[in-house]
Amino acid sequence: MKAVFTCGGTGGHINPALAVARVLLERRPDSEILFVGAEDGMEATLVPREGFRLETLQISSYMRSLKPSAIRHNVRAALSIRRALKKADRIIRDFQPDVILGTGGYASYPMLHEGARLGIPTAVHESNAVPGLATKMVADKVDRILVSFADSRSAYRDPSRVIAVGMPVREEFVFTRRADARRALGLDEKTPMIVSAWGSLGAREMNKKIAQFMKLECEQDCWRHIHATGSFGWRWMPDYVKEQGVELEKHPLITMQEYIYNMPELMAAADVVISRAGASTLNEIAAAGTPCIIVPSPNVTNDHQEKNARILEQHGAAVVLHENHCDGELLFRTTQELLADAPRRASMRKALQELAVVDSASRICDIILNLAKTHKS
Repeated sequence: MKAVFTCGGTGGHINPALAVARVLLERRPDSEILFVGAEDGMEATLVPREGFRLETLQISSYMRSLKPSAIRHNVRAALSIRRALKKADRIIRDFQPDVILGTGGYASYPMLHEGARLGIPTAVHESNAVPGLATKMVADKVDRILVSFADSRSAYRDPSRVIAVGMPVREEFVFTRRADARRALGLDEKTPMIVSAWGSLGAREMNKKIAQFMKLECEQDCWRHIHATGSFGWRWMPDYVKEQGVELEKHPLITMQEYIYNMPELMAAADVVISRAGASTLNEIAAAGTPCIIVPSPNVTNDHQEKNARILEQHGAAVVLHENHCDGELLFRTTQELLADAPRRASMRKALQELAVVDSASRICDIILNLAKTHKS
């Protein structure tokens, strides 16, 4: 059994592929696995660290603009795609895979395109509620389209080839117990806990709003709050918070840090999570079953975070706020209201757990194994 996993750009594209690859090796230890990604993507670090072989393609994304600089960039991108398609063809002919799975990012397009052209069984996994550019470009060519949300089927021309499989997340998000997590964090059952983060880089405007949120918290010391600023936010936010008159050293219930490395534990312990609406984040929240307040980023392609968030909202699994209408006071008031409404939080937990697909990686593995059989038959 030979399988190619192709992905690139962000952890949200790479980590699901790694999760499925691990399941495949557990089931078929003799499998040969090859990852293919972009030269300058996070996969260059993440994939070798997990012990998998990686081939890279030199490929650029497109810029959605008519500015002269964007046009020049897109001309170069078109040339890079032509080169990437030729290299993808060579990789496929040399490796002779039985199946190719793409999990998103522009780097996945050449391998899926060439794989389908050469008759290799192919599948693409789309993590967002609406298809990204790479998925759109191969949707009519691949054998299976795998989506995170069942509601997303209508976004594709041929729903019969679309299968809702969820999105693979780390097992710790599913199996970490609330009581164990709170005990490890030194929390009693009476103290509410809030976790907030805007992504690994951080969002400047939303971090400013969290600073306002913290100022209101300090007036009441009403709950435990851990906030991750992200790498960019960490450069300026500690000083900004002090400028707002917030002295966190006097309020030990409030913690500000650059990253949260133990997110499964914190989500399990938390009563409310405040975050963006990236597909990976929302699936982690669903797996943990933690009531959430979501502020989608307005600065993403095709407004996909808004669409991701609205799916949770429609199922009663999230409170969604629009960034332009949101400030620290609204975040604080919404959090207060949610913490005061235990029945609503219980309903949200149930809705999130119903949306979560805890065996997503296993389901995807089943599909690619069945596709591989068609190649061998």
